Amino acid sequence: MRSRYCAFVRLDVPYLLRTWHPRTRPERVELDPGMRWNGLEILETGGGTGFHATGTVTFRASYRGGSLHERSRFERVDGAWVYVDGDFLD
Repeated sequence: MRSRYCAFVRLDVPYLLRTWHPRTRPERVELDPGMRWNGLEILETGGGTGFHATGTVTFRASYRGGSLHERSRFERVDGAWVYVDGDFLD
């Protein structure tokens, strides 16, 4: 999760696509270069250890003028954790 947040901050679209589950990955991602992210707070995690194939991360990412609150789902694919999808909260 933290690495994907950093990719959003750095506008690193190739990394975001590589770490997105092939089943749910969009063909392209367009990021707003004017977006200014201020921080990431991990609120809760579930699963996601070496003994799990799936996990969740609930987080709040703040940006100038607001925040994004989401519960993200991840799966392990070929040994690597990838983002599947998420539900917006609040």
